Formats: sequence, structure tokens, C-alpha cells
Amino acid sequence: DSKGKGKKGKEGEGEGKAATISCEPVTGARDFYPDDMRVRNWLFGSFREVARSFSFQEYDAPVLESEELYKRKAGEEIVDQMYNFEDKGGFKVTLRPEMTPTLARMILGKTTERGDTKMLLPVKWFSIPQCWRFEATQRGRKREHYQWNMDIVGVPGISAEAECLAAITTFFGNLGITAKDVGIKVNSRKVMGGIMKAKGISDDQFASVCVIVDKLDKIGADAVVEEMVSKCAVPAGVARSIIDTMSARSIKELEDQCAGLSLGPDAQASVDELKSLFDMAKSYGYADYLIFDASVVRGLAYYTGVVFECFDRSGELRAICGGGRYDRLLSLYGAKTEIPCVGFGFGDCVIMELLELKGLVPPLDRRTDFLVAPFNQDMVGNAMHVAAALRASGASVDMQGEPKKKIGQTFDYANRIGADLIALVAPGEWDKGMVRVKNLRSENKDTNQKDIAIADLAKWRELKWE
Repeated sequence: DSKGKGKKGKEGEGEGKAATISCEPVTGARDFYPDDMRVRNWLFGSFREVARSFSFQEYDAPVLESEELYKRKAGEEIVDQMYNFEDKGGFKVTLRPEMTPTLARMILGKTTERGDTKMLLPVKWFSIPQCWRFEATQRGRKREHYQWNMDIVGVPGISAEAECLAAITTFFGNLGITAKDVGIKVNSRKVMGGIMKAKGISDDQFASVCVIVDKLDKIGADAVVEEMVSKCAVPAGVARSIIDTMSARSIKELEDQCAGLSLGPDAQASVDELKSLFDMAKSYGYADYLIFDASVVRGLAYYTGVVFECFDRSGELRAICGGGRYDRLLSLYGAKTEIPCVGFGFGDCVIMELLELKGLVPPLDRRTDFLVAPFNQDMVGNAMHVAAALRASGASVDMQGEPKKKIGQTFDYANRIGADLIALVAPGEWDKGMVRVKNLRSENKDTNQKDIAIADLAKWRELKWE
């Protein structure tokens, strides 16, 4: 059992074998066998339960999108990682690498020509899409993954960020992941924008600089400085001072570093917003998860305000999830007025790694309510009648279409499928209008089987086995 990670593929395996194909999925993709699906469904069910408890509505969209939706100009890795191609109609399309632009497209599809949305605001939507990126596979990163997305559209205030963070930490709490296990780094793109502007970074340079700074942990300070100089024409001294600013690990430290800089009213207001967010976290009860970290800027150019990224405190894993405010994304796609948006993406791969490390994946063995077993071939039709009646009552039923020669084989099969009960359909009981039901989970041999009237099969949950 691979605990929900699925089976990884390797391209080219099976080559050289006559008239055969590889049994592996393509590199970076996963098969989900039934054991894997039980784990995946459990994880997705946990995502959905949190979203439901926060009154979010689920949505979905085609995995195939227009390539143009993702072609932005800030040098983001995601543009080079698309599974894009020209279809047979001559349209340039791609497997979606992320869901946020799709959400923006769908919201725009419900706006008037004047730019007013036709939907009741705020919109609170969630989805669990499969996303595709062509990149090097490594621990916690595949070329396909599922991502739990929650987004709030239409709330300009910091309460939207607080709500998203509350959802993330509620999910952690539900699964037994504590603030000692993970933390969430929080920063503000707007504050960083004010600081960089004061240091001479233009508005046109800002998004590209953030994309480069996001690589700080991956490639180190020297390489980040080099890229800022070569790709954005930032003077080396300014690039170094930006890296120094990123070292702030508290809002007080950030304010001290900003002393003497002319930040402008927006950036100063955003510092106050950050303080409010931490206060709201205390009210919600998840403040222990949050830390301020000025180095977090996120690698997508469309973020405009608060950004956040979740990490495991042991330092073994990649980022668990991330998100932030993206008030101008819809404007980039043609919205006539700015529509405030906040959201996060939470991938399935890294969280499964963490849950396994912590021993928090519950036993998810195959379970079935009933195995219906006919005594012989003549009783198969009667057994099908019993199976239909039980299914109509809500039971999960495995119908044994081919009777076994030995009863021991039937019991072995029942144990392998995780059946709780066996309904034995045999001539002696059937002639009396009865079916023998045996409880495989009861150890009391004197009380673990009963003859039940066929007409009463729907009441099987009421049976007493003591």
C-alpha cells in the first residue's frame, strides 16, 4: 500500500519486449490502485469536510485550458513547465498547471459588460483539481498532482486571509498535525513593494524581482543577486540590500529596517494589516502556527498583498501549501474593475509524506457489509434476490456469482474482502423463507449466526449479536 501516493511511472520501461507495453504510468504520474484510492479518498474527504464547514461551494473545470491563460511576462517557472501543444483545430492549449487562472476565467464569465459580477459576493469556492507541470520529479513533487484550492472573491479586507488560514489550520488540527509539526510563514507583497520602490525598484521590475527572490532557499543569496543584476538590471548593491531586508523575522524587525525609508501610505497600511492578521489569528486560535518571514514572496507574479507558505518544522519536506491575495489577476484578463481575491493551493503529495512521517494515516482496509453466498448453482438466482434487497437497504454487498465447492473457500474470500457479514443462501433455510446470516466480527460462536426472514433483510442493522 503506497498510502495515497500512487505508483510512480518510468518512461521506456518494457522496451525491447515484443508486442508489449510498459505497465508503468509515464514519468512523474501515478496510478491509484484500490488501496491507494482509499487513502486518496480519505484525504480528499478531509479537504471537503473543512471546505463544507467553512461554507465553501465546490466547482470544477476542464483539465485542458487555453495556453494564453498562463502566458504571463514575469519569468515564472510555471510558463516553461506547461504541458502545452497545438490541438487538431489549431488552438494552443495546455493541461492546467494551476487552478487560479481557471477560477479567474470562470468569475469573469459571470460579469457584465460594465464589469459588475452577476454572482452574490463574496464568492467562496473550492476545488481539488489535478494539475500538470513538466519539471524534475523529486520527493514530494511529481509532474501531476492534486491540489486543494480554496478562494474568496469580493472581500478587500484582511479577514479573507484570516479565513483561508483558519481553513488550513483547521485541516491540520482535524488530522492531528500541530503547530509543533508545521508553521505558516506570512509576509506582504505590498510591504515588500514599498521597500523595493524606496530602494529604486520600479513597478515594472517588481514582479520579476519577486519571482527571483522566491528562489532564495533553492539557489542561495549570491545566485539571487546575480539573477537580479542580469535579468532585471538591478544594481548589485541594491540587490544585496533587498536580500538583507528579507532577513526580518518579525514585524518589529521589518519596521526597524524600514526606518528612514519613504514607504508610501499603501505599504505602511499593509504593515498595519499584517498586525491585524496576527491579532485575528489569536482570536481564531491558530496564532501558534503563524510566523512572520520577510523572505516569503511566492513565485507567482499575480500576488499583490499578504502571501503565506506552510512548512514542516523538521525541514525535511518541500512547502506544504501556499497562497495569498491576488487583487489584480482578473484585471489582467480583462476585468474592467479590480475584484479582490484571496486563496491558497494545497497539494496532495507533500501532505501525504508528512502524514506518513507522523503516523497519522489511519488504517483504511477494504470493508464490505455483506458477502452473499449461494449454496449451489441452483440457489444463485435466490442469492441475487437477497443481494438486491440488501443493497436497497443501503448495504454494500459482494455477490458470489459462482458458488464455491467448500464453505472454507467462501469464508476465506469473505475475510479478504473485509466482509462483516455473510448471507448464506441455502435450500433448507430458503424453503422456510429464511436466510442464514453469520457475523464474521463476533467471536461468540454461540450467537454469531441467525436465520433471518427474507422479508426482514432490510432490518439487518438492528440485529443483536450478544
